[in-house]
Amino acid sequence: MYVPGPNAVDDPTVVLELLRSAGVGHLVSGGSADALESTVLPFVVDDEMTTMRAHFARANPHWRTLDGAGALMIVPVVDAYVSPSWYPSKHEDPRVVPTWNYEVVHLHATAHVRDDPAFVEAVVRALTDLNETHRVQDAPTPAAWSVDDAPAAFFARQLRAIVGVELTIDRVEAKRKLSQNRSEQDQAGVVYGLRSSGDPRRDAVADAMEL
Repeated sequence: MYVPGPNAVDDPTVVLELLRSAGVGHLVSGGSADALESTVLPFVVDDEMTTMRAHFARANPHWRTLDGAGALMIVPVVDAYVSPSWYPSKHEDPRVVPTWNYEVVHLHATAHVRDDPAFVEAVVRALTDLNETHRVQDAPTPAAWSVDDAPAAFFARQLRAIVGVELTIDRVEAKRKLSQNRSEQDQAGVVYGLRSSGDPRRDAVADAMEL
């Protein structure tokens, strides 16, 4: 990934926060000699960012070419279009163009297929607990759902329909492109423009710019 110096995120704590705020990524690998495979996967990642766990639908053929393969997990965090009309400086210098602001993390990894019930159940429980905790923090009604709320026989059947994957993370790249190359006045104009849209996705980019 192309990461100019001002856009690089080197603090592991910040990178981990970006990953966990996103919670879902695109796992890309070489499925065959002439094609790439990509699957969207919710994930859990350890505190040291050495391991990521997720699961595939068993019917998805992607996992069958994955064990021991190199893979790239692309984790988009926030993004939004930026209009040049939001820059106060355009009145003094009209040489401005549109752009896109975003946060993204790339995880270069080696994939290991884990087709055993104990691993898969642990992943499902971890994913459920993590996301239900976040949901209840944002909106406490209704109460958090637990895997154990589902009938045991039904849950066991669901587990048989999925396959686990564990990524051993070799390298992490994180990028925050948030108008760092513009003046403070232009950055403030971008934040105002994003918030004026009333779109929660654009509000999220504005929030990231104001951190």
